[in-house]
Amino acid sequence: ESAIPLAIEGKDILARAKTGSGKTAAYAIPIIQKILQEKKENQNEASDLTSYCSRSVRVVDVAQATLDVVRPVLLEKPDVVIGTPSRVLGHLQAKNLDLKKSLSMLVVDEADLVFSYGYEYDLKMLLSHLPKIYQAFLMSATLTEEVKELKKLVLQNPVTLKLDSSELPQEDSLKQYLIKCEADDKFLLIYTLLKLKLVLGKTLIFVNGIDRCYRLKLFLEQFSIKSCVLNSELPHNSRCHIVEEFNKGIYDYIIATDENLETSKSSNPSHKNASNTKDKEYGVSRGIDFQDVENVLNFDFPKTVESYVHRVGRTARGYNTGNALSLVTSSDDKTITAVEERLSPNPASTDDKIFKPFKFRMEEIEGFRYRAQDALRAVTKASVREARLKEIKSEILNSEKLKAFFEDNPRDLQLLRHDKDLHPAKIQPHLKHVPDYLVPETLKPTLNKTQHRKRSYVPFHKHSRNNNNHKKQKLDPLRTFKATQKPHENKKRRKNKR
Repeated sequence: ESAIPLAIEGKDILARAKTGSGKTAAYAIPIIQKILQEKKENQNEASDLTSYCSRSVRVVDVAQATLDVVRPVLLEKPDVVIGTPSRVLGHLQAKNLDLKKSLSMLVVDEADLVFSYGYEYDLKMLLSHLPKIYQAFLMSATLTEEVKELKKLVLQNPVTLKLDSSELPQEDSLKQYLIKCEADDKFLLIYTLLKLKLVLGKTLIFVNGIDRCYRLKLFLEQFSIKSCVLNSELPHNSRCHIVEEFNKGIYDYIIATDENLETSKSSNPSHKNASNTKDKEYGVSRGIDFQDVENVLNFDFPKTVESYVHRVGRTARGYNTGNALSLVTSSDDKTITAVEERLSPNPASTDDKIFKPFKFRMEEIEGFRYRAQDALRAVTKASVREARLKEIKSEILNSEKLKAFFEDNPRDLQLLRHDKDLHPAKIQPHLKHVPDYLVPETLKPTLNKTQHRKRSYVPFHKHSRNNNNHKKQKLDPLRTFKATQKPHENKKRRKNKR
């Protein structure tokens, strides 16, 4: 409501608003309206506007394919071009785009990450290809020093909008909990939280590091808990497909990293340093359209306040509600204090603390400890390395299929799974189920409602035992031996008798 009228007037805008508050719509609607006005097809009713968009507004995402593939589409002069600074710059240098003659509006979304993701060089080079006069928008969840520097480069006499004083949704929409524990207890905790249905619904699980991603996935596999891994090493098409399937409800759990954001403070964001085996354009806690996320679970607490804000901002978007649960150790105290000071309306008051203790008693889950320890011992460094290589190879094949065959056969895309078991470790079938005697009494009523099985799992039953005995009898030579003679031997004996 505040940004759109100013945008229609042609003003440059710097907008800070919390994640999920509609920043995309704040610049997308004025852009669409301007395009349709120039084509003399602008309609008064919003329904007419949206129905005309698909036919009249041509949008090209240059991040989805190589320069040569996108070149013919760009030569047709689409209305909107979407891409990262490095990819757009590549098309400008390849003469696939000529923005000096055609650009009228520039949008930098997620502006607080442009420099930290290594785009400073790309952006400065890109600006040299732009006309002297154009309307610009900077949209950000936080107003950092990087955003202020970007403002000087891109905007001219901008209007600054702080659309919401809070960086995260209010307490009635977003509940934030902590479980204080030892580092070794995190695997035990996540196993019981998921297996005992204490965390229900679509869940993003954040960890600090790619190896940590695969270690957690392999650990959960021991208990037949399916999950997907999302990190910067996976191909772009595979990452997009994982998110799409997650949004459709096919997967319940995604284990993700935001390593680019974590390392941004310590790394030097330059063009040369940004090129490595990882995809610098990846950041799962930012800019990815996760839909209907009910929980964000910080298996590892983030190292910066910004990272916490953007992780937790994946849930409770718009008018939805959500939960954020963090497993923290004593080493996280400094970051927790920084988060409290920045996000709490009154940090000095104990009543206004944003973090609430999760009602959970460790002694009630001690019976699960031996299971968790046994499963964790099976997840060695070698198995993590093997799983990491296997996943990358598999997803590269999936990515090629997604680019070629599945473009013509969209229904077959559903056959591609991203939550398959990575390491065929010795998975015990009985670990899939939780015996009644291990379930705390306080949780049995809740767990029984969510389980389809009415009795606890028994690894063997009477009928199977009888079947095994029957098989043993068949294999026992003393019980199955029968004296038989071959036909030609019978004939010889008859001749001898004669």
